Amino acid sequence: MFKKFLTITGLACAGISSVVAQEGAAAPALTTLEQKAAYIIASNWAQRIHSQAPDLDLEGMVAGLRDAMKGEKSKISDEEAQKVMQEFQTKMQAAQSEKASANAGKGKEFLDKNAKEEGVTTLPSGLQYSVMKKGDGAKPTAENEVKVHYHGTLTDGTVFDSSVQRGEPAEFGVGQVIKGWTEALQLMPVGSKWKLFIPANLAYGDQSPSPKIPGGSVLIFEVELLGIKDAK
Repeated sequence: MFKKFLTITGLACAGISSVVAQEGAAAPALTTLEQKAAYIIASNWAQRIHSQAPDLDLEGMVAGLRDAMKGEKSKISDEEAQKVMQEFQTKMQAAQSEKASANAGKGKEFLDKNAKEEGVTTLPSGLQYSVMKKGDGAKPTAENEVKVHYHGTLTDGTVFDSSVQRGEPAEFGVGQVIKGWTEALQLMPVGSKWKLFIPANLAYGDQSPSPKIPGGSVLIFEVELLGIKDAK
């Protein structure tokens, strides 16, 4: 995880020189192409970093970016940097584990309650689903590629991904997605629309794949199976 953190940092530093201003200076007007591009790159980078390390010291970040962009020698030796980052990584992992554990507890409560709802089926794996529309087509296998429309939310209704909102169906291999999707799709006839309730262990586990999906999250998808691309 932390290697990814450092990679993102390195990539971002290459494009944000016009955003890193001296302390106390007025913010740039963002009128030129370069200023706008730098702002966008920095903003996207900071959102990702914030999702992994929300308590990271802003002044320290700005100081490090400024020195790096100016080509100045780091104020922290390589030896000390290695020790600091090892300690910081341990602290981050502990915090992430604590948050994921809390989310897992909430997810279990949600699934236990949801299992009692009318029309909800719970499979041995823990995957839950309800049929929104029945289909009468073929069922895909793990080797097939499918075309689907989907709308994904957290248990509180927060949308994290939606082909429906983008207005364009998605295409992918049945065996190339999270376990909950792979299991469900092989049970769905073409033309079906199901609502899936996917436990964290059948999704991303304790990991946070994006700022929009906290570790340990139960994921809810409305999935419509439009077709099997490679069906004979």
